[in-house]
Amino acid sequence: MTQVPERLRRLLPFARRPPGADAPARPARQGHNLFEAAAVYVAACAEDDQGRAEEAANRVSPGALSFGVNELACRALITLARERNEPPLAVARSLLGLRDESA
Repeated sequence: MTQVPERLRRLLPFARRPPGADAPARPARQGHNLFEAAAVYVAACAEDDQGRAEEAANRVSPGALSFGVNELACRALITLARERNEPPLAVARSLLGLRDESA
């Protein structure tokens, strides 16, 4: 049983440091925040700024940008629905210029 900690120390690089040694500094965070990229992308599209939209789209992967845009849309729709005191579906249909389902 006393051999287990020694085996772990040999297998795990962080366990090889002598006791009391400082942990190595973490590398700087890489990449861009997908929500920041999505916010810039959607705002640029709303303002018809193709250059800024393309720049934001290049910050993250297409899948990450899609996720961020979807999250932004959901949050915006919920906020508008609360402000209007209407269901989210009614607000979404209104924003897209679709006829009311109940009509």
